[in-house]
Amino acid sequence: MTVREQRRAQILTRVLEGAVTLREAALVMDISLRQARRLKGQLRRHGPGGLVHGNRGRPSFKQIEPGTRARIVGLYRERYDGANVQHFTELLAEREGVELSVATVRRTLKAAGVTTPSTRRAPKHRSRRERMPAEGMLLQIDASPFHWLGPSGPKWSLVGAIDDATGDPVAALFREQEDAAGYMELLRQVVRTRGIPEAVYRDRHLIFEVTKRLRTTIEEDFAGTAFPTQVGRLFAELGVESIPAYSPQAKGRVERSWRTQQDRLVTELRLAGVQTLSEANAFLPGYLERYRARFAIAPQSPESAYVPMEEETDLDRLFCFKYQRAVANDHTIRFAGRVIQLPPRADRVSYARARVEVHEHLDGSLAVWHGGTQLVSLPPPADPPTLRSRGPFQLAAKKGTARPPAPKPLSWEEVRRRARTASTGPANFELGKPTMQHPWVRQKDLAIELRKQRSSPSVPDPNP
Repeated sequence: MTVREQRRAQILTRVLEGAVTLREAALVMDISLRQARRLKGQLRRHGPGGLVHGNRGRPSFKQIEPGTRARIVGLYRERYDGANVQHFTELLAEREGVELSVATVRRTLKAAGVTTPSTRRAPKHRSRRERMPAEGMLLQIDASPFHWLGPSGPKWSLVGAIDDATGDPVAALFREQEDAAGYMELLRQVVRTRGIPEAVYRDRHLIFEVTKRLRTTIEEDFAGTAFPTQVGRLFAELGVESIPAYSPQAKGRVERSWRTQQDRLVTELRLAGVQTLSEANAFLPGYLERYRARFAIAPQSPESAYVPMEEETDLDRLFCFKYQRAVANDHTIRFAGRVIQLPPRADRVSYARARVEVHEHLDGSLAVWHGGTQLVSLPPPADPPTLRSRGPFQLAAKKGTARPPAPKPLSWEEVRRRARTASTGPANFELGKPTMQHPWVRQKDLAIELRKQRSSPSVPDPNP
């Protein structure tokens, strides 16, 4: 009998003697009253041995026969030597008529001392990584999408950087979504307030690196390498080493800080009455000071690894989106649907067919550079566009993520105008989908479109 069964026998014996009630015994044994009543009957009829399970000591009815076990071992050693357990099990079922599970075959071979050639790789040993000894040696950057104003509020992304040596939140800002412009603004805060760090620890988001799943461009095929992303290009220009993390646990300092922020910062924003994104970003510096005083620790080394930025450095030229463009013969370049005219300059007669660099700043303003010379500067528009990567540093969108806008229904005047164009002018129109250039085919597609319009007209026909 096991220790638990012996203890149950003692308690139930006291129940039979009338020292305790059955309900009290069930509570002590941590079982139900029905189970205690059943065990009490077993003890009265069969004694203490009745509390032992009936199958104890009996062979399992599912075990295979000794002859079958010996046959499996013999077949493996004589005919199927070298096959892995999964394959050997399939061969037994297909060729020998022995249908067993993979676990049974593995246990049988292991009991006979037969080892299979394919062994599982031992788990990788992981150990805690010590903090960096000095500030600025490593920054962990990440973004956390969350309802920072409460469950009914908007979902923003808090982009932040944590110093690995101290746990200090060096910089942070709210964005409507995790994007490249947010990380550029974050790095600009770090460089302006602390300096240039030695390295950053980040995840493998498409903002930071180009994966092999994305299709390469013709320029990348000729260059023989994949162009970096806009943020990756910024890391290279600053001389910052970019280290990818292959698990969230690897950059655990910044990951664990999000749980604290989602608890404390939500309450702080609610108490401060923050309602808009600009108000939230204005509130962050004071909050980070209090957070830093509460949670940051002193580094092992008093020296800082941050490299101060030179005062004459143009930060706008660094922290921006850069694209390559070719100048046309009329000294214009095209960018984001706009035509930018380059003014004449005294230092050079013509810039036609020259390669220039367009800088799209974080505020939406544009600047065109050729080498170290700024050719033109355009102020930000009244409605700044959403900053995206275009040109050589553009990342292809996943298939199916972007859908073309639904075509607008044609009015009867537009249908009749296109009918006249189809009979007299060139075939440069579309009726829902591209058609062949033959006039008969165009008229046939037009007739189909007319029947559709008559069945469900978007504009009443003035001449039915």
